Amino acid sequence: MNRFLFAASDFLSRPPGFYVMLMAMVLCTALVPFGLTNAVTYALSVAAIVITGVVLLQGYRDTAAIHAKLDEIIVSLKETRNDVVGLEHAEPDEIREKLVKLEEEASQTIGAARRELSKATGERS
Repeated sequence: MNRFLFAASDFLSRPPGFYVMLMAMVLCTALVPFGLTNAVTYALSVAAIVITGVVLLQGYRDTAAIHAKLDEIIVSLKETRNDVVGLEHAEPDEIREKLVKLEEEASQTIGAARRELSKATGERS
């Protein structure tokens, strides 16, 4: 089922798929004068659901690709800690705890760098 959904999402997210959906909606709208209002409403509702699904699937794929690339960068850098790799799969509380810890460490690092810069330039903070 996943292969079908991703294939449909891939097709519908490109111009030919968009044009197919657009033509289907125009065809449905053209059927309204023939008394097929219920069928048209149903078809347009299904089209809206499909388009929403395409957007969600594309967002999932993009997010997964970004996470994979970031994980690769983290793993490849020798100075980084690898404990943040896969953090997107953790519980929200664990993510918040890690975020607070990282922000504290970042503020300490920035403060130390500012003090060193002030010493090097002879400025007072």
